[in-house]
Amino acid sequence: MYVKTDEKVSLIEQEFQESIDLKNQVKEKLSEEIVEVAHALAECIKNGGKILLCGNGGSAADAQHFAGELVVRLSSDYTRNAIPAIALSSDNFVLTACANDFGFEQVFSRQIEALGRPEDVLMCISTSGSSPNLIQAIEKAKEKQMRTIGLLGKDGGKMAKLVDFSLVVPSQRTQRIQEVHITMCHIFTSLIEKTLFD
Repeated sequence: MYVKTDEKVSLIEQEFQESIDLKNQVKEKLSEEIVEVAHALAECIKNGGKILLCGNGGSAADAQHFAGELVVRLSSDYTRNAIPAIALSSDNFVLTACANDFGFEQVFSRQIEALGRPEDVLMCISTSGSSPNLIQAIEKAKEKQMRTIGLLGKDGGKMAKLVDFSLVVPSQRTQRIQEVHITMCHIFTSLIEKTLFD
């Protein structure tokens, strides 16, 4: 069905405004927690650790995006050393072999078993907070004495109570939650760079 131009414009305005309103809400409610998480990430790097990241679907893309900016850089304002970060959704061989041999629920926990160290941090990104493979990842990270962070949405799901740091975006809409998550990741990178390299 053909959508009139004025209806399209109204939809565009509504989508932008919803995103703006949610980001303002998160800015007002979670700024202190965002600083705490950025500090924990910077301390991890300062102490010789690395950041392991995981998520499913769009959240996997956000994990890879964040890892790329940590390893390379966020902006040309800094010429800095690479920050060690790995997105656990990036290795197709490992993901498919593990899913085939052990089940999809273990695709991240198996990698944490192999790569995780007590000085490392695990960040799980999830709009629902209820993904079984992320829950198993958190449990495995705790076995390895790693600190854990959840970038979550909706009511935080089961993961909110499992992680050491929980940042819950108060929205039911997946795309809005993801928009805030990637903004948080940009802020984390900026704060880490300022903390470690200024």
